[in-house]
Amino acid sequence: MIVERQNNEILVRFSAGAKASKIQSILDYLRYEELTSKSTATKDDLTDLLKDAKKGRTDKIKKELGLND
Repeated sequence: MIVERQNNEILVRFSAGAKASKIQSILDYLRYEELTSKSTATKDDLTDLLKDAKKGRTDKIKKELGLND
């Protein structure tokens, strides 16, 4: 593995024998960290967002499956 800093970026190089799925998992985590590093969202903000996303989900699934009685 080679790590280089160029301008405003960090480049990481792996040998071709490295397992791509493990590297992808690490890259996904680093991308998450990059995207959320400047977030000002609070736990309550996230809870409210989750409630809104889930709102009506059960009824929608029941309707799609024809389980409405």
